Amino acid sequence: MDAPTSLFHEKTAAHLIKMFEKRRIDASYAPTAAQAKKEILAMLPSPATVFRCGSESIGQLGLWAEIKALPGVELIDPYQPGLTPEQAVGLRLSGLSADVMLASSNAVTMDGRLVNLDGMGNRVAAMIFGPKKVILLIGMNKVTSDLECAMARVRLVAAPANNLRLHAANPKHDTPCLADGRCHLCVSDDKICNAWTIIEGSRIKGRIHVKLCGENLGY
Repeated sequence: MDAPTSLFHEKTAAHLIKMFEKRRIDASYAPTAAQAKKEILAMLPSPATVFRCGSESIGQLGLWAEIKALPGVELIDPYQPGLTPEQAVGLRLSGLSADVMLASSNAVTMDGRLVNLDGMGNRVAAMIFGPKKVILLIGMNKVTSDLECAMARVRLVAAPANNLRLHAANPKHDTPCLADGRCHLCVSDDKICNAWTIIEGSRIKGRIHVKLCGENLGY
């Protein structure tokens, strides 16, 4: 990344941190993914239960394996292999009472709103209520000017990319956007775009911590 881009991200992050503060959301900035990873690991208490939600941003950093290996930390992982659908749902439900939840956000606006579109809803449900602490790792590629642009980003970038990822892992996963990479506002049985949420702020000050990263992460 060149120096002007790095400086631009730094200044944008500084603005966002101020906007989040007004909304009772804590935030901090790491210029690199490596630094973001180190700082997130340092934020985790011990002992603690940590809820794993679907997040390519977290996965890109290899955080899940390192968190699972931390002493005193129990990872609530509904994505571990070999689970029945009922067991996976049970773990998602138990994750709502975890000490810490780790995830990302599909988009963030310049005035500090967190915009998400979920399939099952457990991720956004936990963001809003349940876990004592919510840590959201958000790459600067997800920053948008306003709510309209944030929702467009989710539909036109994040959702099709995630469907392509899911199809690669499971060829039976089938949605219209797989054909051309474009959102068709579908009602497919495999639709992952079921629940919009816009987090305007946190009732409990500091419950949500947004870790902004100067590198592109996730979709």
